[in-house]
Amino acid sequence: MEDCSQKYSCRTAKKTLEWINAIVTFIKPYAFLTNAHVTNFFTHKLWQSIDPDWLHCLRNEPVQNLLLIPCGIIQEHWPASLKEFVLDLKSLAFPREQAHLNKLFPGVNVVSLNSVLAQGMNFKKKHEVEVLSAVVSSIANSVGAQTIVDVGAGQGYLAQVLSFQYQHSVVAIDACSHHGTVMEKRAERIKKHYTAQMRKHYPEIGIPNVPKTITSRVMSIDMLKALTSMSPHIDNVKRPELIGQVADDKTSLILAGLHACGDLSVTMLKTFIECKDVKAVVSIGCCYNLLSEGCLDIAGSQCGFPMSCGVKSAGISLGKSSRDLACQSAERWRILKEDAGLHNFELHAFRAAFQMVLCKYYPEIITSSPSIGRQGKVLRRQQQRRILQSSINCEEGDYSGSALYSHEFSCNGGTSGNETAAANKFLLFEKFSQSGLSCLGLKSLQETHFHEIWKEAEPFAELIGPYWSLRAALGPLLETLLLLDRLLFLQEQGSSLEAIMVPIFDPALSPRNVAIIAKRI
Repeated sequence: MEDCSQKYSCRTAKKTLEWINAIVTFIKPYAFLTNAHVTNFFTHKLWQSIDPDWLHCLRNEPVQNLLLIPCGIIQEHWPASLKEFVLDLKSLAFPREQAHLNKLFPGVNVVSLNSVLAQGMNFKKKHEVEVLSAVVSSIANSVGAQTIVDVGAGQGYLAQVLSFQYQHSVVAIDACSHHGTVMEKRAERIKKHYTAQMRKHYPEIGIPNVPKTITSRVMSIDMLKALTSMSPHIDNVKRPELIGQVADDKTSLILAGLHACGDLSVTMLKTFIECKDVKAVVSIGCCYNLLSEGCLDIAGSQCGFPMSCGVKSAGISLGKSSRDLACQSAERWRILKEDAGLHNFELHAFRAAFQMVLCKYYPEIITSSPSIGRQGKVLRRQQQRRILQSSINCEEGDYSGSALYSHEFSCNGGTSGNETAAANKFLLFEKFSQSGLSCLGLKSLQETHFHEIWKEAEPFAELIGPYWSLRAALGPLLETLLLLDRLLFLQEQGSSLEAIMVPIFDPALSPRNVAIIAKRI
């Protein structure tokens, strides 16, 4: 069962480690990119670290081409070294095209959810639950698991589909008590529907299964092992300390996690190794920025990265900036329209210029690593509303990106395009900064101070797009490293288990689409 790129393989522990070492060798010279914070773009003059030939080429490149860089797509007129960089990245990254599930899991049948089970799901979640529930059900049947444990169950979407549609016994575990309450209420509504249908069409079958819910901060192997040792027939549990120790009648389990956050995905894999009652695990991780890291010299370390002995012995570390970068979605950027790409780059420029404001006028706040929340999304929505209104009020035409900003002001002011575009950018930056200061509880500044900062930053703002695109291109490679470390951890356990990495979702819909699947053999 081959789930690897053309150039590298992960079929064995040896080949997986070779792939990991190739990635580490490649990224070391680019630590200036992986360890950087784009918020410091202006304060640290980050563009100066980029090859001048690359920067000169990319600063004039269309936005659409910049957005394709993280997917490994090059342009023929680029410098040879830049093309080599992008293509090497692509060859080292784990491929994300959705796998042919029928070839990997014979008999798997992905079924579209009915309106009752799909209630509350957006299109992305529906796609994920449809696919993952079919895969998990297939694996549970193949290993003869009596119970599926949904780890980090959220509102219970996956657990309820496995229970009601596939008729499995399911235990759903989540750290949030509110999620547990919502999950139980939702399950009861679905149960009423299925009970009525079964009484009408299959009166001999009886009442359908309802997932058992547990609320607990499952952040340790011991806790997860205790929870998975419970009998699947007990009532819903709110207090894990009331659960008995290992049940007398041994049960076989499968652990499943749909985007189990941070260390939780790691805990699932370690629990699979240490708890023999767990016959298989299906883990799709996310939030690499929340992984714990370090403890390279501590035996039995529970850190989220590194997991494998191979990576630990090599002394490989990443750091939070690199783990943040691993969360980037190449496919999402690839499908962005030009105006959305421009907005993205402009918001990065505003945030980096706002860092200049903080450094100059509020130096005491910088040491606390300030976070101003989702100001970018708010500003983007305001921009889009303003663009729409401008298009309605002015002459008809096809406007996009920065042309819309110029169009908006020229319709109302009559000044030249360059002047109005520059004025608009400054006004947006001032609004962004005022909002950021308010979020941080800081006193506002006079307009002249903002103008001084923006005048200093603006000549280099066009370099944000090329810089961001080159840095984002390293994201899929860093995620590949994190995933291969988890796979190698499983492969190091020997021949008693089988472990693979499979992209099971459409990456454009679900960027974190790689499942690590292991089962005892």
